[in-house]
Amino acid sequence: MPITKTTNKVDVNKRRIINGEDADVIQLYPMRHTFAWDAYNTGNANHWLPTEISMQKDIEHWKSPTILSEDERKAFKTVLGFFTTADSIAANNVVLAMYRHITSPECRLYLLRQAYEEAVHTHAYQYIVESLSLDEGEIFNMYREVDAIYDKDAFILSFNEGIFDGNFKTGTFESDQKFLENMVVFSLILEGIFFYSSFAVMFGFQRQNKMVGAAEQIQYIMRDESQHLNFGINIINAIKEEQPELWTPEFQARAINLVKQAVDLEAKFAAEVFPKGIFGMNADGFKKYIEYIADRRLERVDLPLQYNTPNPFPWMSEAIDLNKEKNFFETRVTEYKVGGTLEW
Repeated sequence: MPITKTTNKVDVNKRRIINGEDADVIQLYPMRHTFAWDAYNTGNANHWLPTEISMQKDIEHWKSPTILSEDERKAFKTVLGFFTTADSIAANNVVLAMYRHITSPECRLYLLRQAYEEAVHTHAYQYIVESLSLDEGEIFNMYREVDAIYDKDAFILSFNEGIFDGNFKTGTFESDQKFLENMVVFSLILEGIFFYSSFAVMFGFQRQNKMVGAAEQIQYIMRDESQHLNFGINIINAIKEEQPELWTPEFQARAINLVKQAVDLEAKFAAEVFPKGIFGMNADGFKKYIEYIADRRLERVDLPLQYNTPNPFPWMSEAIDLNKEKNFFETRVTEYKVGGTLEW
């Protein structure tokens, strides 16, 4: 769209998550959605790269015939198979859908940062696969071959179809509600539920001092994804405030139903990962954990709790609360080059 020439200053009250004015350029001032600016700065402060983390111990663990059981190997590969496609789906949603329709300049700025982080996560999974000499065809094709992964991916993609359409535009009640529905599915379910049992698996390895390099990368990914989740929830709540007519009782009931469907899909995935159970965790414990997580997501958007299940994995809170100074800059294996040290 052409830029309109005018001497009028931007009115912050006309800034909207969707259907706002002056979305053609990222003009940050005056800023309305400060949560996005805060998220952008946090993301910059949390910058990391997978190749800075040593995989030597992981290689030794994977090659050892005794350190890892067959059930542990299956769980590790299955969650890695899910991760490899989930972040690709997330990146496509950010770049091909959200960025096109969101009109808040500061939100668009953070989306650029989020898209980069999704690329780093995809890099991390490839780095793990290559380091361990895993069968790339097996890992990257799991979303086609493992029902529990396919079902989760298909569930998410079924809601993307509308807003990925090149002819889709916000601006009507139906299309705005469709966009809001996509945000619920993308943020609350994909980033807020579907990632979390896989995170717990990896931290189970970490608590046993196994596959520590891969687990450390997943811990940094989880820190990024927690920020993505918070941003998505803020987007949902901002749209609710700016366009309260979209948040109908029928829409709320549908959102709750979608979350409940996601919990059932995630329980099926947990049964696939834990046919027998490892590290004192089993499919039943994971179902309770996902119910607990689902209630936390509903609570953040002012929807009623559905399960009231206590957290069976309280240690996950410690894993989430990653200290930014967690010896990362003491153990990294590659140094940044800055300023005059760059080779051109």
